[in-house]
Amino acid sequence: MFELGLNYGWLVKTGIMESQFHVIGNESNIIEIETNHLITIPMSERPNPYQTESLNLIYNLLFCDDIDLFKNNTKDHSTYPWNVLFSSNGNKEDLIKIIDDENAESRVQILAGNKLIAQGHAIDYQELRGVIIEVGMDEGLDVIAAYSDGTARYINYSEKLIVLEAQTAQSNALIDDLFNCGNEVIQKIGPWDKARLPFPPAGQVRLTFLVSDGLYFGQGPFDVLAEDPMGGPVIGAAAELMKFLTEYKE
Repeated sequence: MFELGLNYGWLVKTGIMESQFHVIGNESNIIEIETNHLITIPMSERPNPYQTESLNLIYNLLFCDDIDLFKNNTKDHSTYPWNVLFSSNGNKEDLIKIIDDENAESRVQILAGNKLIAQGHAIDYQELRGVIIEVGMDEGLDVIAAYSDGTARYINYSEKLIVLEAQTAQSNALIDDLFNCGNEVIQKIGPWDKARLPFPPAGQVRLTFLVSDGLYFGQGPFDVLAEDPMGGPVIGAAAELMKFLTEYKE
């Protein structure tokens, strides 16, 4: 079902499951948003790599750079942490509390950090909380995202989705490896200070790093970046995580 090709490899034209949406583990606050599919904001205003509108929502939620997507797809705004994140002012101390909350989901922490930065508060430390790899192919876009809380998402170019909410020893080890490779990269590059770019075209790969002080990324031709001393290990670690997700049996 899965094979590693040249240059660390990527998925080679394969279906990954019988259903379009497969969840490994229990539901979380974020997955509740992903499956609500309220989509009250026109997705045409955002990058749309897929034919399925709800999948475009899930894709854009991965990056945690649009609080309105979360706000308009959340039913209850009154409970923690949404009451803090969706507040028009967002108290600095309350946002820091979310960032430091060991029980908070990584993407919730990223949202809090981004809101803090948007308010003009500097974050003077570098903590990697998410890694997203996008591979543009002739058939469509492959995306795998992993977060420091041990969760992951994989969107296949054929518009099938795998959601990892359960943590296993193997998945934790694979995500740790991906993050170790990612940390090597962010030590050598700086944060991007502009809006997120559209998804990469066919033949290109983009490595995005969601860090406490902003979004970092690198992009280039797949064959070139796969052989790069910094990018290659990230791509290789992501391929191993993808292999685990597509072969996992509960």
